[in-house]
Amino acid sequence: MTDLAFAGLAQHAELLARGETTSQELTELFLGRIERHDPGLNAYRVVFGERARAEAAQADARRRSGDRRPLLGIPLAIKDDTDIAGELTAHGTSAVDEPARADSEVVSRLRTAGAVLLGKTHVPELEITPFTESPTFGITRNPWDLQRTPGGSSGGSGAAVAAGLCSAALGSDGAGSIRIPAGCCGLFGLKPQRGRVPTAPAVEPWHGLSTWGAITRRVADSARFYDAIRDGGESFTEAAERGLGSHPPACGSPSRATSRR
Repeated sequence: MTDLAFAGLAQHAELLARGETTSQELTELFLGRIERHDPGLNAYRVVFGERARAEAAQADARRRSGDRRPLLGIPLAIKDDTDIAGELTAHGTSAVDEPARADSEVVSRLRTAGAVLLGKTHVPELEITPFTESPTFGITRNPWDLQRTPGGSSGGSGAAVAAGLCSAALGSDGAGSIRIPAGCCGLFGLKPQRGRVPTAPAVEPWHGLSTWGAITRRVADSARFYDAIRDGGESFTEAAERGLGSHPPACGSPSRATSRR
């Protein structure tokens, strides 16, 4: 079961598709690990225990009925700068006291893809530092070494993925907030280009520099995650499967064979 916790999103999706595990089994595995390990890590601000169990049971029922959504039954964590209907978006502060009225667009797309939401992960106060701690919620620690930071500002998401407390996690990145936690925690983090992933209801967050994206264990995990939330463009999964150096030439560009003539 420990190996399963660290298998990553793509492998979890394949195991679910083959019937070798269920969303309920994965969700219980992660909730149990959160209960055991998160008191020392402080990755999650809030955990949706019973709600996640209900979503997992619903996902398993949908799969039995033939539903094949791309992230059906995959347990994910959501960075606490992102709206989930009925929940606070705290931004690492105690200043927010009104729950979000609706899901952000990226959360809505993850739900549509079938994901199970485990909870919301810690950020530094107002997502302002490349380490994750705040006077309100304390210090989030790196699973590899509790005396070190998991980075920021998506540090809670990075710590949760690295510790095997979710299949993958949503982060956001303006000046490294996905990439820094990925580097600190030994994970994969890609900041997508502007316009690739929706930011609604935010309009050009942080003067257009910020966007939302995945923190995962492997490239294939992020590819599947991005395919569930992207706005148009080529499939990330297909691009990842082609490998390096095999991207088709852009329209009007000479092929390699032509360029050597």
